Amino acid sequence: MHSTKEFELAKKALDESKVIAFPTETVMGLGVYYNDFTAYKLLNEIKGRPEDKPYTLMLGSVDDIQEYAYVSERELKVIKAFMPGAITVLLKSRGNVPTYVTHDTGVIGIRVPDIKLVQDLIQFVGSPLLVPSANKSGCKPALTSYEVKEIFNDELGYILEGFALGGVPSTIVDLTGEQVKIVREGPISLKNIEKVL
Repeated sequence: MHSTKEFELAKKALDESKVIAFPTETVMGLGVYYNDFTAYKLLNEIKGRPEDKPYTLMLGSVDDIQEYAYVSERELKVIKAFMPGAITVLLKSRGNVPTYVTHDTGVIGIRVPDIKLVQDLIQFVGSPLLVPSANKSGCKPALTSYEVKEIFNDELGYILEGFALGGVPSTIVDLTGEQVKIVREGPISLKNIEKVL
């Protein structure tokens, strides 16, 4: 169990535009406030990530999705079937997230993790987080807080202790076009998604 004290330390780091790390049900994640450009730049720097690769918007509850993205009947079916869970859905943004998050595409990747720790953390800090996997660009994602420390040393503001439960990054599915497209294979297959639709 993670204590309120740990959440407070994580929030303090986020408030200071630092990057935090935490376990999810897929792999270890890094996180910053979604609307903090200073932290966003630091995140890119720490990961050594190309500027043109967007980050996932991680929310604490499925109910919050419609606040940030337009959701049609079709999209709702996918959300109801697989979220919270190891899936990231690409949806049309409502335009209330910074353009550096969507890279001016008007499209946003949203994930609601199926792990109480992260749901509670996001509710506690009161803001969605931009969350990539905890790794240097092109390397394998960390699966434990210990590995995160080894990879990033003292580059992070705070690390919530623990380990990832799945080991495979989430499926990324594009729901913005006529065709449903898998952008990244993960625990949930296209077959599973098509069954729901």
